[in-house]
Amino acid sequence: MRVLVTGGGGFVGKAIVQRLLARGDRVLSLSRGDYPELRALGAETTQADLADEDAVVAAAKGCELVFHVAAKAGLWGSRASYQRSNVQGTRSVLAACLAHGIPRLVYTSSPSVVHTGGDIEGADESLPYPARFEAAYPETKAEAEQLVLAANGPELSTVSIRPHLVWGPGDNNLVPRVVARARAGRLRLVRAPGKLVDACYIDNAADAHLQAADRLAPGAACAGRAYFVANDEPLPAAELINGFLQAEGLPPCERSLSPGLAWTAGAALEALWTLLPLSGEPPMTRFLARQLATSHFYDLGAARRDLGYEPKVSTAEGMQRLAEHLGG
Repeated sequence: MRVLVTGGGGFVGKAIVQRLLARGDRVLSLSRGDYPELRALGAETTQADLADEDAVVAAAKGCELVFHVAAKAGLWGSRASYQRSNVQGTRSVLAACLAHGIPRLVYTSSPSVVHTGGDIEGADESLPYPARFEAAYPETKAEAEQLVLAANGPELSTVSIRPHLVWGPGDNNLVPRVVARARAGRLRLVRAPGKLVDACYIDNAADAHLQAADRLAPGAACAGRAYFVANDEPLPAAELINGFLQAEGLPPCERSLSPGLAWTAGAALEALWTLLPLSGEPPMTRFLARQLATSHFYDLGAARRDLGYEPKVSTAEGMQRLAEHLGG
C-alpha cells in the first residue's frame, strides 16, 4: 500500500512513517523541509507548502491512505499563519483525497480543541467545541478537525486522533522546551494542588493512528469521529515535568507561581510581544497558564472500543526509555 504522511519529518509523523515502513507499506512524506533521515529509512520525500493545493494534489497521486499530521503548533504567532497551515493545509489534503479517490484519511488533532479554560476530568468525546479560544493553535485545529469529520462519507472515510502532550525519545517540542527553560533558570511550575494531566507516550500515539487507519471504512464505528488518546495515567503536571528533567539528569524544579499570577503574566507578556513586537514566543501566555493550572485527562473508552487502543508503554517505562535516549 502506498501511504502519504504529511509532516513525516516531525515527531509524531516520523513515528508513523517508521511503523508503516516496518510493516511493508510504501511511504511518501510531504513536508516543507527536507528530511534525508526519512529517505535513509526507506521513505520517499517531497517538499511542498500544504497551503498550495495543487502541489498537495499532485503529491497524493497513487496513494491509498493519508495520515495528515503536519500542523503549525506552538503558543504564539499570527492567526493568519495558523490559518494558512492548519486550515488551508487541511483543505488541500481533503481536496487531494477527493481528486484521486483516496478512501481513507486519518487526521492528527489535539484535545485542546475542546479546552475552555477549566478542568476536564475524565470527560469523553461528547465535549463540545468552545465558543471562543485563547490561542490560534487550538482554534485553527478545531476548525480543521471539523472540516475533516464533515468530509466523512461513502467516498472518503475520515477519523480524528487527539493525542495529548506527546512525549518520548526524539521529541523536538515538549521535552526540549522544558529542559531549555530549566537550564536557563526560567522554568516555573504553576501551583495547582489536586490538578492532574494525562500525557501520551510517542509509541502509544503512533499505534493509535495505525489502529484507526486499519479499522477505517465507510460505515465503520470510527468513521467521522474523534478520539482522545493518552497513557490513561493522570498525574500532577509537576511530576511529569520533573520526570523530564530527571531523564536529562537535571534537578527537579522547585520554583512556582500561583495560577492567577501566571495568567496575569501571560496576558502582560502577550501584550508586550504584540506591541514591540519581540521575536520568538513569550515565556508565558494565557493559554499556557490555563493549561498548567487545570486538570485535563480523558475517558479513553471510545478509543479502546472502536480502535482497539491500549497504551502499551507506561509512563514509568517511557521515562526510562527517555533517560536512556538522553543519556541522563
